[in-house]
Amino acid sequence: MSNYIFIESRDPFESRDTAFIEETALAVKERGHDVTIFLVQNGVLGARKNAHCLERLPSAGVTLLADDLSLSERGMKTDELVPGIHPSTIAELVEQITQQSTKALWH
Repeated sequence: MSNYIFIESRDPFESRDTAFIEETALAVKERGHDVTIFLVQNGVLGARKNAHCLERLPSAGVTLLADDLSLSERGMKTDELVPGIHPSTIAELVEQITQQSTKALWH
């Protein structure tokens, strides 16, 4: 079993690619792999409760992390996030992608 980390930097309202990442993450998770999506830059905009993005991922067992600096730069607070999305740091991302059997995909 491998660990997959999808790094999403695109605004889900400007690009349909976020839906592709969601579908891919779910498919990889269904194959028995550990999956994390790390939201960074404008990718964090999809983390808002009222954005109606990424809501089904936590219940599917996909870990969702959002870069704390990107959240801060966009004036987003933790209580505004979809339940199951947790603030994190780039240092944590680096730690995760350097682990054995981890594949990182930047989007």
